[in-house]
Amino acid sequence: MKTNTKKIVGIGLMTAIVVVLQLLGSFIKFGVFSISLVLVPIIVGAALYGVGAGAWLGLAFGVTVLASGDAGAFLAVNPVGTAVTVLLKGVLAGLAAGGVYKLIEKKNKLIAVITSGIVAPVVNTGIFILGCWLFFMPLITEWATAAGVENAGLFVLTGVVGVNFFIELAINLVLSTVIVRIIKIAVKERK
Repeated sequence: MKTNTKKIVGIGLMTAIVVVLQLLGSFIKFGVFSISLVLVPIIVGAALYGVGAGAWLGLAFGVTVLASGDAGAFLAVNPVGTAVTVLLKGVLAGLAAGGVYKLIEKKNKLIAVITSGIVAPVVNTGIFILGCWLFFMPLITEWATAAGVENAGLFVLTGVVGVNFFIELAINLVLSTVIVRIIKIAVKERK
């Protein structure tokens, strides 16, 4: 019973951190979209509490993006496509981070969290790009033309997600690894 209570409290705390970071992160923009700082607590939550927790935290991320208006440009064009893209990218990033961590953790916890820190932004960005191509290419083409870029696909990769992806990847690799190691050390010391 004590373990379940700790897990519920831990996931609740991580959920609150996801919501707050997403709301604060929505003000940090490189290009059209904000940086996803919330992948860090999603990765940490998935590492500490499992794949289901990662999926839940990813869902909280997606819901917060939709509620905050951070996806407003897409919501105005295709609300269903926006909801599908935003929710799916969050949930799948959390699932993937948790799944990869679980597969590798018994061999090497540090490599497990580093790999999760790579997988989460790759999945998050990959689903975002897929959503752009499925639901928003006319809008993306319009943005590309306004920016003087002839190839809308290239514009998505370089102008819309390029810089953001590398910043998110760097943040995840540094912070997720440090935070998980600190938490794991603190948990061992309490035992």
